[in-house]
Amino acid sequence: MLELKNIKKDYPAGNGLVHALKGIDLNFRHNEFVSILGPSGCGKTTMLNIIGGLDQYTEGDLIINGISTRKYKDRDWDSYRNNTIGFVFQSYNLIPHQTVLMNVELALTLSGVSKAERKRRAIEALEKVGLGDQLHKRPNKMSGGQMQRVAIARAIVNNPDIIMADEPTGALDTETSIQVMDILKEIAKDRLVIMVTHNPELAEKYSTRIIRMLDGKLIDDSNPLSEEEIRQENEFVKARMEQNAGKKKRRKEKKPSMSFATSFGLSLKNLFTKKGRTVLTAFAGSIGIIGIALISSVSNGLNTYIDQVQEETLASYPLTIEASSVDLSTLLKLFLGGSETNHDHGNTDVYMNPIMYDMIDALNNAETTENDLKSFKEYVEKERADKDSASGLSDALSAVKYSYDLNLLVYTENVDGSILYSDSEQLLNDLITEYMGIDMSYMNTMESSTGNLSAFSSMSNMGMSSMTGSTELWSEMLEGNDGALISDMVYNQYDLVYGNWPNDYNEVVLVLDENNELTDMALYALGLIPEEEMADLMKSVMDGSQAKLSTDRWSYEDICKREYRVVLNSDCYSYDENTGLYADLRKTDAGLQYLYSNAIPLKVVGVIRPNEDANANIIAGSIAYTSALTEYVIEESGKADAIRIQRESPNKDIITGLPFKSSSTNLTEKEKADYFQNYINELTDEEKAALYTSILATPPKDRLEEMINQTMDSVDRAAMEEAMRQVMVEQMGMSEDDINHYLEEMSDEDITTYYRTMVEQQIRAQYAADAMQQIQTMQPEQLVAGLMAAAESYTEAESAYYYDEVLEFSDTTYEKNLSKLGYIDIESPSRMALYSSSFEAKEVIEDAIKDYNRDKDELKQITYTDYVGLMMGSVSTIINAISYVLIAFVSISLIVSSIMIGVITLISVQERTKEIGILRAIGASKKNVSHMFNAETIIIGFVAGLLGVVISALLCLPINAVIHHLTDINNLNASLPVNAAVILVLISILLTMLAGLIPSRSAAKKDPVEALRSE
Repeated sequence: MLELKNIKKDYPAGNGLVHALKGIDLNFRHNEFVSILGPSGCGKTTMLNIIGGLDQYTEGDLIINGISTRKYKDRDWDSYRNNTIGFVFQSYNLIPHQTVLMNVELALTLSGVSKAERKRRAIEALEKVGLGDQLHKRPNKMSGGQMQRVAIARAIVNNPDIIMADEPTGALDTETSIQVMDILKEIAKDRLVIMVTHNPELAEKYSTRIIRMLDGKLIDDSNPLSEEEIRQENEFVKARMEQNAGKKKRRKEKKPSMSFATSFGLSLKNLFTKKGRTVLTAFAGSIGIIGIALISSVSNGLNTYIDQVQEETLASYPLTIEASSVDLSTLLKLFLGGSETNHDHGNTDVYMNPIMYDMIDALNNAETTENDLKSFKEYVEKERADKDSASGLSDALSAVKYSYDLNLLVYTENVDGSILYSDSEQLLNDLITEYMGIDMSYMNTMESSTGNLSAFSSMSNMGMSSMTGSTELWSEMLEGNDGALISDMVYNQYDLVYGNWPNDYNEVVLVLDENNELTDMALYALGLIPEEEMADLMKSVMDGSQAKLSTDRWSYEDICKREYRVVLNSDCYSYDENTGLYADLRKTDAGLQYLYSNAIPLKVVGVIRPNEDANANIIAGSIAYTSALTEYVIEESGKADAIRIQRESPNKDIITGLPFKSSSTNLTEKEKADYFQNYINELTDEEKAALYTSILATPPKDRLEEMINQTMDSVDRAAMEEAMRQVMVEQMGMSEDDINHYLEEMSDEDITTYYRTMVEQQIRAQYAADAMQQIQTMQPEQLVAGLMAAAESYTEAESAYYYDEVLEFSDTTYEKNLSKLGYIDIESPSRMALYSSSFEAKEVIEDAIKDYNRDKDELKQITYTDYVGLMMGSVSTIINAISYVLIAFVSISLIVSSIMIGVITLISVQERTKEIGILRAIGASKKNVSHMFNAETIIIGFVAGLLGVVISALLCLPINAVIHHLTDINNLNASLPVNAAVILVLISILLTMLAGLIPSRSAAKKDPVEALRSE
């Protein structure tokens, strides 16, 4: 039962109040047709809105089914309107962009009814009002009577207890009015219908009760409830509430709520009614997205290109760690920045800049350290295998190359029939030595014997190789990951133009340059150019004549048919039973032919060439082989007898038979003496006899000093000058006057020193000659016995003296001899090259090395010099910084677009004010209304973002064409990453949603009564 108790309603008007209702007391039956009559402004509609929950009373109480509404909140009133009230308005108040069926379904949507049930009940309601065949029409295609019947169907579809009809026939003709009133009369049979009207005839004809109002008060009630009826109504309400209570126990009452899908659908249909404005708004909103997307596309293209260049550059300049490391960073800084000497002086005179001194001083004082690459190799391999390692090496390392001190001896048969050592560097040295008189082999020997100079040379070559080209012919390809023979970096940088890639240790490929050319030295070393032709070229250079360059060309098939053979280093040395030493077979033609015939054959199985997009070349040589060949050669060499014998004799050179000199240059007297005594014990009898002969021919130290002093005591300066004059005339060919002048200028000390040296040489020669006369009469057995007896009597000083004077040492070391023979420990590389895909990854590798060193003793720590790091840096940071600045500028247009969308949404709120009132009338909450407009801004934001991304993707096509034309870099392409596109769409949605918050809140705050009055 519906009951109004002393209901008052006041409206503010200027400085006062308007009393619209002045204490209304009313009771209604649960099923009656009540008409409220009265002049305009008497409070009829105000009371109807209060009963319908659209407006709130100022004083009094509205009791619904025995429950007071004084403490009702907004959500309670929303639920009341949706479940208890059905509105029929004079102006129909249908949503124009919804079909008839959708208009009726809307109330059920708020009630949470399923889609199928919702449709069934809506169709049933429309059939009751005679519109079962008009389901999909839009309101603007219908007559006034039809629209009012749709409004009635919407009012009854949710089976409300009360139907509120505000002038339902006010805009209809007489015939249609009668049809509408018949429908309302039928509805009133099982529910309460309250109608406000100005037509007393219709009220008298159809109503069961007429209430008249004037100036906010009730003045007449044709059929008020009696006490008995009130009691019966209360019992009816009590019985229904008990019935409903059982249902509530089983199912919690759900508040009416509009789903996001419904909000989305309403907004989408509204936007479709304004297609032109929607498209223009979305396009305006997409302008900022287009700007950011294009900047991101170009930035992404640049970064992708830079990453590719970095990867290829870092493939040419990996982080290299040598077994013997020389820190030349100071020297490199001198090259780049000049002398570090203090220049604090005036500028009026000329001063010296000692840069050469600084360079030589830095070179001389460069610190050489030994790296334990065996342990570090184990660490790297362990970390690479662990994908979850904290060091990050598994992801940072794109490849690792292990190098060894392996001199790969490759021979081939030249076109002139001779066996040729296929080493372009050695062949070039031979040509320069022969035709230019420069002994390059001597320079190389000096370089290799001086670690600092060697390091300096390699550092210089690092910077010059790109300009002069490498003389290296045979080059090992980078090994791939997970057991692959060849790295993906090689595949990415080179195209296979003929044949196939190597699949076995004895397969190699020919490496051409981008013009399908090989250098003349490479062709010569590969046996394709005769020695005579190279000699003619060198002669042309020397005499300045025009060289006759070859125009020959070779097919891929011809080159792949050629044969190359690898000779193991250990096989080059054969044991000579006569000497007991190992002789180099390469010194004779027969020996070389034997080695060539029994060498490991190699097959050229393919031809590769740098691809057009490659920015660096990882292969330095003209013939590339795999690490499998290196491992095979090391394994086979390890089985050689020569290596076994040398390892069993670590103190003796098996090639020369001479002992190895101690690696220490500052042996003490005791150390020399001990070495000498041990050396004697290891000699054969023949070697002992030869050693004792040398000892006997060497004057003892004390005896030598005594004889020199006796001679020096018996001469004066004049005698010394005379003796020196005779020697200098004979040896130097100078005139006697010049020699006399030279001797007169010499000091006494210089004369004495020079003369003393002459005397020592004469005494040594004479002593040796006298000793040899005696030795000739002795048998070898006597010499051996004499040595053993004498050795026991030698003092420590005498043994050390003979160590310096008599012993002849090998000009190499034990380690170098093993290397010459080809012995290598595969677990102990001489060099490790760590390849990274970017400079960021390179920093991860450097951090991993620091972590490795943290737990190691100083002598076990890994040291290296990052030459590339000193000269190069990543430009990605710069590109990103520029991109961020540009994006910041373009973002201004995004903000402007968002503000514009907010304004347009506000306009949409004004345009849809009546729709807001309709939704509130059927039970939609403020939040539902807000969500509806938020959905509209989300749709616009999504369309704007999607439009911006699509337009940007299309614009990338002409942009790329322009970039390719201006830069000639075909692999530099602007492209928008998918994740960036998704993020931009989300940003567009977020910004438009934020821009629509204020309009959506203003829509939610609208008074439903005022909203329904708007047009």
